[in-house]
Amino acid sequence: MKRLLVIGLLAASAFAWAAGSVTGEVLEVQQVDSYTYLRMRTANGETWGAVATAPGIKKGAVVTIEDITVMNDFQSKALKRTFKTVVFGTLAAGPGSAAGKSAPVSPHTGVPKAAEALDVKVPKAVGANARTVGEIMAKPGDLKDKPVLVRGKVVKFSGGIMGRNWIHLRDGTGAAADKTNDLLVTTTEQAKVGDVVTAKGVVRVDKDFGAGYVYKALVEDAALQR
Repeated sequence: MKRLLVIGLLAASAFAWAAGSVTGEVLEVQQVDSYTYLRMRTANGETWGAVATAPGIKKGAVVTIEDITVMNDFQSKALKRTFKTVVFGTLAAGPGSAAGKSAPVSPHTGVPKAAEALDVKVPKAVGANARTVGEIMAKPGDLKDKPVLVRGKVVKFSGGIMGRNWIHLRDGTGAAADKTNDLLVTTTEQAKVGDVVTAKGVVRVDKDFGAGYVYKALVEDAALQR
């Protein structure tokens, strides 16, 4: 009966993967600081997944990773190896899951619905190269590889992915219709949703992180000021 259940779940996972999740049988577990790496057998073949530390997961369990980001040729310093493919995401609730814990969230998924409802109105930064979110997103080509200073409210934070933290900033400028109201910023510094920060970094244009995630504009390697 258990084997039939596993087969049924694996058969469905090919469709789930395309929809933003992957289901598989755990073949191997590797625990490192803050993460649990899982080698999984899925309908698409074997793959590695990475979720927030989940000590309850054992070999033979069937798990689902949601809100996934597929990373190719990913280097893990903790494990001292390069993975051909790793699926980063959040472990779905269930036996051995990290429900209730702070789980890594894909930087490429949308801003949470709760954040969408925030009434964001943040004054423009003051100083050399100061720009609003709307100004950067409207004409990123004019600012390509140039330093900027931008102030906004953190509406999404994804930490410790690819050696950096990923922050979505909004300041009330731009428009949701053409997605010029949201700016992605990468940094090694910490922040939390609701913080108002000033980010100083460099504008990058048409940045391709693989797996189909291409950004029209973002600010990289930013220093944060409160």
